[in-house]
Amino acid sequence: MKSEASVMNNHISKKPIMWSISGADCSGGAGIAADIKTGHNLGVEVCHFITANTVQNSSVFYSVNPTSVDILAQQAQALRFDKAPTVIKIGLIANDEQINWLILLLTQLKSQLPNLLVVFDPVSKASVGESMSFFSTEALSLLMPLIDVITPNLNEAKALSALSAKNSNIKTKEMAENILHLGCNAVIIKGGHASPANTSQDGHCTDLCLQKLGASSTQLFTLQSPKINTNYSHGGGCSFASALASFLAHGYLLRDAFTLTKAFINQGLLLAPDRADHQTKNNDYYGAFQQGKWPTKASVFPQVISPVYQQIESSQGFKSLELSADEKLGLYPVVDSLSWLALLLPQNLKIIQLRIKSDDINYLEPLIAKAVAMARLYNCRLFINDHWKLAIKYGAYGVHIGQEDLQDADLYAIANAGLRLGISTHGCYEFLLAKQLRPSYLAIGAIFPTKTKNMTGQIQGLKNLTQILSLADTIPIVAIGGINQQRLTQVWSTGVSAIAVVTAITQAQQPLSATKAMQVMLG
Repeated sequence: MKSEASVMNNHISKKPIMWSISGADCSGGAGIAADIKTGHNLGVEVCHFITANTVQNSSVFYSVNPTSVDILAQQAQALRFDKAPTVIKIGLIANDEQINWLILLLTQLKSQLPNLLVVFDPVSKASVGESMSFFSTEALSLLMPLIDVITPNLNEAKALSALSAKNSNIKTKEMAENILHLGCNAVIIKGGHASPANTSQDGHCTDLCLQKLGASSTQLFTLQSPKINTNYSHGGGCSFASALASFLAHGYLLRDAFTLTKAFINQGLLLAPDRADHQTKNNDYYGAFQQGKWPTKASVFPQVISPVYQQIESSQGFKSLELSADEKLGLYPVVDSLSWLALLLPQNLKIIQLRIKSDDINYLEPLIAKAVAMARLYNCRLFINDHWKLAIKYGAYGVHIGQEDLQDADLYAIANAGLRLGISTHGCYEFLLAKQLRPSYLAIGAIFPTKTKNMTGQIQGLKNLTQILSLADTIPIVAIGGINQQRLTQVWSTGVSAIAVVTAITQAQQPLSATKAMQVMLG
């Protein structure tokens, strides 16, 4: 007889596996049905555990009929090693007995699978208003520390927030902070159920994500899209949570999974028959949310609400790179000394970056002044990395800024000085934020693991590079990170305007020959 471990090894799936633990909706819109459709459309394999069979239609909720915990436990045991989950999406939990079983199961699975993620959509009421879950707050408090992301709507968030705070009349961010105190690692509060009084005046829907970074710090992500009115939204909340779980299963950071999920929901709402066919809205009908494919159109992606964007929102943006139609930048060396500039500037490069990692102004100032003068002799677009004040002082062509430095840089001063701006991005959330600043170019990385910087959790790969390129519009895109001569052609084929390289030149045995060879490869 095969051991459980050998069974597990013989059933390695090519797709990530999501376990959906939720209720069955006989009207077909929500619960397990929504999870399966969403997961399959987003390239994950879905295994499902039905916690309850509900009796409902588009206007009336009749009953909830819980599944025996013994059956759920048998299903989990059957799949635990055969189809171990990458992520678990939890929806309807009918009673305390199911919560207690779930606590035991998640504790065991997280011990077995340290990278397992759990997404909880705290379904408490049916869309038509009747309660479906009948569990105690005591049981819920034991479950919360096992949850990685919880995805309540505004009404559910108010109820959860009240468990850790007396004041219920608080802002959305404060509700999220209260929910984090219950023990979960992150909370996403969906704004789709906001009343007109809580919706922004221009008819937008705002979703908020608050994530723990450590014992005492958090990170806030806020996304906003125009509110989309349709009668085909039944199961939208379930689809949101299962889409988020699917993107997390594919390895996306939470901020990017959140952004892709928002785009997925916007796309589905726009696919609704009463919008796609311009039908007259029937206020008495409540149809199922339409799950689309992987979102790629820029029009369905949300706006990132951030202080960085707000500080330059009224600006006209930054100067362009003045490329002619269909012209590309080509090879983009990133070097750290004047000697490298002296070697490379005569090679007819269109763009080059000086990246010196030092905060010593007395050391930096003469180097940057000299570098700017050298680049002018060769009519090359020289970008100074990070040191925007010195770049302004000496009239550099442009400045390149990383995400970690955007908050501190004076973007108005850079724009008013007439400098071009390049920004590093790592995933679709940062890309959308940076794009809203209307920079001269955007860099995407790291495409592959790199020797120059620890990019753990932020390796984009060619597939993600291609997906982000579809959001670029007319902004030139630079690919960077781990790109050598062997990988150059496949990255270039994605359609980027430039390929930034560091060690492919600086660690080459013959740097000049390597530079010329790569220039030839890029045409």
